[in-house]
Amino acid sequence: MSKTLKSQLKRESLVKATMNLVNNSGFHATPMSKIAKMANVSPATIYLYFENKQDLVNKVYIEVKGAFTTYAFATYNKDMPVKTGFEIVWKRIADFKLKKCDEAMFLAQCDNTPMIDEASRQEGLKHLQPLLDLWERGKREGLIKPLSPYLLYAYTISPLSFLMVMQQRGAFQLNKNHIEDAYQAAWNSIKI
Repeated sequence: MSKTLKSQLKRESLVKATMNLVNNSGFHATPMSKIAKMANVSPATIYLYFENKQDLVNKVYIEVKGAFTTYAFATYNKDMPVKTGFEIVWKRIADFKLKKCDEAMFLAQCDNTPMIDEASRQEGLKHLQPLLDLWERGKREGLIKPLSPYLLYAYTISPLSFLMVMQQRGAFQLNKNHIEDAYQAAWNSIKI
């Protein structure tokens, strides 16, 4: 195995361990020593890739947010009609949150913690720009309520995190009908 591949595998192992521990224990109960142990690397190895815990968490957040938005916008085209584009993006986000639970849970944790620094939050927000642009176009075309992007996100995307958590706990099993109902509720909450 090449040195580059070994290095890449170690870094990936650290990223997965960080997500797993944060999802199960929270940020503050996830010391670097536990991350290293779960990743099966020495604690000193972490510092080859990350300056400190803050840097590790911020970089994992940006990396996961990038993968999330790449997935969300993979079949989206900015020239689509607003409703069609929103449906495609929303359903891809739903699919990601339900299929990539570890990553989605980690992002949900990040949304609710002061652990992520502001520069990283802004970097993460840039990844959502196509959705923000779609909403702006929808407002201009008189299709979407003139609400803050935060409110639009709260009404349309945030409920997916709740549904994901309920599914993870075994309280509710989502099927295609539920996804369609949830999409219709999301669209109806923001359309004029």
